[in-house]
Amino acid sequence: MSAQQDNVSSNVNYATVTWDQLHRDARMLAGELMRKHGAFRGIVAITRGGLIPAAILGREMGCRLIESISVVSYEGEEGTQQAPKVLKAAEAAGDGEGFLIVDDLVDSGVTARYVREMLPKAVFACLYAKPDGKPYTDHFVADIPQDTWVLFPWDTAPLFVPPMNRGTRE
Repeated sequence: MSAQQDNVSSNVNYATVTWDQLHRDARMLAGELMRKHGAFRGIVAITRGGLIPAAILGREMGCRLIESISVVSYEGEEGTQQAPKVLKAAEAAGDGEGFLIVDDLVDSGVTARYVREMLPKAVFACLYAKPDGKPYTDHFVADIPQDTWVLFPWDTAPLFVPPMNRGTRE
């Protein structure tokens, strides 16, 4: 995760996760999960953020059954929290026995708690965890301060940055 954190007018800190960092963290998580749990029958990705980590974990752990659950609990870019609502259930997972639930980040814990109630026998893992969400995850790679907004690679776009010497004369 980028050490660069910017204070914006709303006093929210931002942390940028690159594709390389995300991949390294997902592989680290896969190693921990294999050591502690062995093989899983399947993976349930919480969409949308859990889709890419689930694909990486599935590859690394040799798990081909990847299901998804779509839960909406935030509205808009400001992240206004609402009561969670299931748009698509994880039918193949049953009660979660033998399954791994994966998300990119556990923030407030609202979505994680809701999904855990539906899949009580599953193991829950995410790449990053904020203090309010930690009680709802079994495994995570890195702590994130509660006041930090994480910018994942799919949230950002590469852009041209001119060289530092542009506009200077020799």
